[in-house]
Amino acid sequence: MSRVSDRTLRRLAWAAFWVMPLGVAIAIPLLLTSRSSGAPRGPSFSDLVLPILVASFPLVGLLILRRQPRNTIGWILMAIGLVWGVSGLLDDYALYGLVVAPGTVPGADVAVALNQGSWAPGLGLMGTFLILLFPDGHLPSPRWAPVAWVAGVTLAVVTVVIAPRPGTFDDGPFPGLRNPLGWQAGEGLLTALLYIFLPLLPLSILACAAGLATRFRRSKGVERQQLKWLASAGAVVASLYIVAMLCGLFMFLGVLTQTTVVSLLQNSSVLSFMLLPAAIGMAVLRHGLYEIDVVINRALVYASLTAMLLVVYLASVLLLQLVLTPLTNESDLAVAGSTLAVAALFGPARRRIQRIVDRRFYRNKYDAARTLDEFTDRLRHQVDLDAVGVDLRSVVDTSVRPAHVSLWVRP
Repeated sequence: MSRVSDRTLRRLAWAAFWVMPLGVAIAIPLLLTSRSSGAPRGPSFSDLVLPILVASFPLVGLLILRRQPRNTIGWILMAIGLVWGVSGLLDDYALYGLVVAPGTVPGADVAVALNQGSWAPGLGLMGTFLILLFPDGHLPSPRWAPVAWVAGVTLAVVTVVIAPRPGTFDDGPFPGLRNPLGWQAGEGLLTALLYIFLPLLPLSILACAAGLATRFRRSKGVERQQLKWLASAGAVVASLYIVAMLCGLFMFLGVLTQTTVVSLLQNSSVLSFMLLPAAIGMAVLRHGLYEIDVVINRALVYASLTAMLLVVYLASVLLLQLVLTPLTNESDLAVAGSTLAVAALFGPARRRIQRIVDRRFYRNKYDAARTLDEFTDRLRHQVDLDAVGVDLRSVVDTSVRPAHVSLWVRP
């Protein structure tokens, strides 16, 4: 890219970005048309929200490339959006040629075949190079080069091998459609390559995650704050995704039913993926970079507070119902009493959890605040100005740790 001007790179970024909105703009009327025509496929939550979710990656990439047109992370984000954008255009073309107006456009079945392997680079780039090269666009060290090569070859092979596999498309919006690109003579070779390289994809993602962890252990200063942003977003996404998977497992076992709360949790786990490009944009552009400590602090406090109050609420409801069952058959009194108990516990519990979090994870801040409180108590009973000056300099040196401390007292 050294021979290409920054202005040309910005224009390329804009051109790549508009592929995704173009696919969304074409998909929405096609989905509405296919539903009105009685086709089995109609707009769902994933149809409407997933394009917005995926578009967040190239949007953040565009914001980065406008300021830093040679930033590798920005171009990876743009590549993710470009892959999903092209996939959406192929899907729209196939939908129009096979469902909305069958036979009016050529090669609709070819578009379906070409689109079969698009998930590999779309998801693979998110889980491999985006986290392996974050935040400066370079490997953690030269010894991670084999991991990058294996990840790149795996993504390329899986993408290329899936399209020419012979047979019919059993999954997706066009079940039973025969692959027009099927290579019957090479079926054995394609299957062998897929069995070899498909397991390497999750292994590559785990290896790249290990590279990110290694980089975090060695990082300091600005780079450490940047990695905190991505790690925090990844923790939230992973937590919500695990909760959604557990809900799905309990529904499969018959323990849970599809309620509004369960649907909200599942949809939230999908929407939470937008936190990843948002955190990357904050980290690379360094906008509010050091505010991540405040975000982590509040997240730890309120997540612990929510979990504790939820346990107290459920336990108190169950206990009060057992106690009040001989007196009344209604459960409103138990619910009301539990709600009042949780409301009364909110303030004291929040302050207590805040002190625990500060003492455990933010020890310097906790010690500094305690030192200032102790100095304030001593100041109320101190009358010697020289002693106050000595005490003040000691407090500043302990809490702030400056290179030099001097005190000037007005005559």
